[in-house]
Amino acid sequence: MLAESFQTNSEAAMCERIHHAFEEHQDAVLINAGAWTHYSYGIRDALAILTCPVVEVHMSNIHAREPFRHRSVFADIVKGQICGFGVQSYVLALRAAASEIVQV
Repeated sequence: MLAESFQTNSEAAMCERIHHAFEEHQDAVLINAGAWTHYSYGIRDALAILTCPVVEVHMSNIHAREPFRHRSVFADIVKGQICGFGVQSYVLALRAAASEIVQV
């Protein structure tokens, strides 16, 4: 399994990268969408086309922060959420995604 990373400050570029993941038949997608998590229906719609496991990742515990951060517009379409473990959140999310790929 090859892992690729992508970072952008452009919501449109993020949507395009998610579309490429669909076209490339990626095995899984990990996403830390930062503040977009709470309001980006464009990214949510892009993620919704994916047929692979999607894991939402946050370094901080979004549920222990300001009330507006408690809601993720992605929550009902992702396989799961990993949050609150700092950098380790990415390792845990990768493990969860790999586990889902093996189960398929």
